[in-house]
Amino acid sequence: MEFDFPLRKIIHVDMDAFYASVEQHDNPDLKGKPVAVGGGSKRGVVSAASYEARKFGVRSAMSSYIAQRNCPDLIFVKPRFDRYKEVSQQVRAVFFEYTDLVEPLSLDEAYLDVTKNKTGNPSATLIAQEIRQKILAKTGLTASAGISINKFIAKVASDYNKPNGQKTVNPEEVLAFLEDLEIRKFYGVGKVTAEKMYKLGIFTGKDLKQKSLEFLDANFGKSGSYYYNVVRGIHLSEVKPHRIPKSVGAERTFRENLSSEIFMLERLEHIAIELERRLLKSKIAGKTITLKIKYSDFTLQTRSKTLPYFIADKELILETAKELLYQDNLENSVRLLGISLANLNTDKKKTEKAVETKQLSVQLKFDF
Repeated sequence: MEFDFPLRKIIHVDMDAFYASVEQHDNPDLKGKPVAVGGGSKRGVVSAASYEARKFGVRSAMSSYIAQRNCPDLIFVKPRFDRYKEVSQQVRAVFFEYTDLVEPLSLDEAYLDVTKNKTGNPSATLIAQEIRQKILAKTGLTASAGISINKFIAKVASDYNKPNGQKTVNPEEVLAFLEDLEIRKFYGVGKVTAEKMYKLGIFTGKDLKQKSLEFLDANFGKSGSYYYNVVRGIHLSEVKPHRIPKSVGAERTFRENLSSEIFMLERLEHIAIELERRLLKSKIAGKTITLKIKYSDFTLQTRSKTLPYFIADKELILETAKELLYQDNLENSVRLLGISLANLNTDKKKTEKAVETKQLSVQLKFDF
């Protein structure tokens, strides 16, 4: 069997319950106990949960009230992002011992392309083991890893043996692995999409593979071709060391629900000021402004407007945000407001690389 695209050796490293694990490491009294990083007040939100807390259904982005209800013994710890960044830098330093092709997704996870690496080790599986051992030795924290021919499969594989484990999907195993995969485990298939796929009789990768490109395009729009390709092991995205942000934003959750636009204007001004600070720091401007509104019942609404010119000034951002706020009536009282800027001046047009199939055909004799 041959793949008509270049096979790479990609590792996806994901720290295990990162924020909570840092807190448990720094405070031994928390080890073995259900810990949530975030605000413990009624209006708080869980940023991360330890594995002990996850057994009770506590998850990130869950309201602290619900988390406490699910797990009465839950211990809340205030986040220390400076500390998390410090540990993250130690972890990344380990990555760079092996390759410069490191694409961080967040403080706690990254893709590594080790097709050609600094150690000369031909086995991505052994490299992943070494990386995890070094991370443990330097930070006292565990990490999990997925190893395969592209970013998509490596990302999915990293979840398989969590925590403190890894999984390799060799080239000859890729198609069978994807066919057996539950559809909700496909990276990029969220809860809403999964429910839609269930209604269409798609429960596994094998079910997805039986659907035509036309069928998937008709039912999932632009995502149709993505689903069609990834279930066949086709995901050509390269590891990009310098990821260009698609948007920049800022948001605030309020202690008390706001029920009138008038009360929201002051909050929007503070959000616009913070957004301007982030834009100036990154030397970025954008054209599309999006107002994010989360209501007291946790439903989410976004309103957007695209301007004919790039902006980064708080006054212009606030002016457009106000316009979007008054665009429609509010559906309920509001617990969160956010403003983001997209269509940035960093965007580059995607170019397709035309490469002869003869050059791309790679035999499955690929040492992992």
